[in-house]
Amino acid sequence: PADGPGDGSAGSPRQPLAFESRPFASYGSALHIDLPQPLRTGQLLTVEIDYEAGEGPGVCWLAPEQTAGKQKPYMYTQGQAVLNRSFFPCFDTPSVKSTYSATVTVPEGFTAVMSATSWEKQKDNTFVFKMSQPIPSYLIALAVGDIVSAEVGPRSHVWAEPCLVEAAKKEYDGVIEQFLVVGEKLFGPYVWGRYDILFMPPSFPFGGMENPCLTFLTPCLLAGDRSLVDVVIHEISHSWFGNLVTNASWGEFWLNEGFTMYAQRRISTEVYGSAYTCLEAATGRALLRQHMDSTGEEHPLNRLRVVIEPAGEVTPDGFSLAGVNPDDTYNETPYEKGYCFVSYLAHLVGDQSKFDAFLQAYVNHFKFQSITADDTLGFFLEYFPELKEKGVDSIPGLEFDRWLNTPGWPPFLPDLSPGQQLMKPAEELAELWAADGLNMEAIEAVDIMAWRTYQLVYFLDQVLQKSPLPAGNVERLSKIYPKISKSQNAELRLRWCQIILKNNLEAEYSKVKDFLHSQGKQKYTLPLYRAMWGGSEAAQALAMETFSATAAQLHVNVRNYVKKILGLE
Repeated sequence: PADGPGDGSAGSPRQPLAFESRPFASYGSALHIDLPQPLRTGQLLTVEIDYEAGEGPGVCWLAPEQTAGKQKPYMYTQGQAVLNRSFFPCFDTPSVKSTYSATVTVPEGFTAVMSATSWEKQKDNTFVFKMSQPIPSYLIALAVGDIVSAEVGPRSHVWAEPCLVEAAKKEYDGVIEQFLVVGEKLFGPYVWGRYDILFMPPSFPFGGMENPCLTFLTPCLLAGDRSLVDVVIHEISHSWFGNLVTNASWGEFWLNEGFTMYAQRRISTEVYGSAYTCLEAATGRALLRQHMDSTGEEHPLNRLRVVIEPAGEVTPDGFSLAGVNPDDTYNETPYEKGYCFVSYLAHLVGDQSKFDAFLQAYVNHFKFQSITADDTLGFFLEYFPELKEKGVDSIPGLEFDRWLNTPGWPPFLPDLSPGQQLMKPAEELAELWAADGLNMEAIEAVDIMAWRTYQLVYFLDQVLQKSPLPAGNVERLSKIYPKISKSQNAELRLRWCQIILKNNLEAEYSKVKDFLHSQGKQKYTLPLYRAMWGGSEAAQALAMETFSATAAQLHVNVRNYVKKILGLE
């Protein structure tokens, strides 16, 4: 199944069809079906394909130890970008949209859920799903496990294993509706009916996946104090940008993610204010800087339009993108450079309410379609004829063509200065903790109890940059700030563990071990193994001990990445 959809049998029970399989780049093969007679335009055709799927990259089978309950197995699918071809035969491109229905029979004691507008349970543990809106193949998703649900809003449920569902309800009760209402005010009606969240088993390697009607989310967002609930705003924003208006090609992924980052930050500004949103955006910009520093700005993937079709291209430096798997092109560029380009368009308009109205018109005009950047920018110039007349698409150094086709740092950066009022106190406090003699009076004068997640993250990132701190400082910091050192917030736990390792604080190694035992998200797991392996002998021993205890509960890709870090491959 990894090499093509199904087991290679195609046809209908009435009339077998001839087909051949041809290689397509390096991810799957095309299924070609020869029809028994020519068709008329508009004629309805039913093709039945009998196939079997199992070990393909889009279908994940979890052993009981990889779940939260540790009692029953679990399975889920992950279609983005081009993996659903190993789940069912499909036009596996975002340029084709269709409705779907599915009948899923599962063993007793298990529940099936899908990204569908309606579902019902029938006898014999059979579930029937229907998606009434057209969607691209990558958004069709299925999960089966010991799953239960709880209501958290007028159109929302949380789904999770029984041992997690109460925590999920407590964390998200009333929250989703607040974000949806703001999204509708800004971008127009929410067309998908329900907005449910499925909290995945702890081994789920991603943060979230915006499957329509049913977002898949990491359980790492269940911090116990609602301090990470705003992370779901990104997935909610995809309800308009990505799911409703979709990039027609993975080479223009920024149309999904750049617009979604912009939408997320618009909702966040309405709910939390501009200072907090600018602080979050500054952390995103820092990630883009980090990414471009490590790849080199001129890398061909550091532009918004990437040619990844099988014809591909070879850049002057010899880097070939011919037949590249779109999954291998994921990086910060479509998200953060894409966000900068959308912010630049807003800057050209110069009036937030006018740009909000444009976004609503854009969504309404292109809803249920797959489009290109040319469609988007053409619509922008038609919507604002005075800007078209001014030739804003060809301002020297800021040409639309340069944005799309030239790699490198964004030629325009939105103003994030409102975030300074939150960044400055965090920077000053980190300076105090990095000093040789601690000025406890100045430290205790700063009350961090009111700081929200991204301000604390920003503070810890500053402390990490200044580490190792003078002897005794980290122990003192740990005692004074239990809000940080004892936090269940995964973003804070990650950074606190990194600080422990960078300062070789063996007394708190158990916190690193506990965090890695509790979850298997790639974004948290790999940096900690890199830090342990690059640290002292005791840190390296901790890495080996933790990996041998947790390897079985990790997603296979994450397990292989860790093996590579530890030199076990």
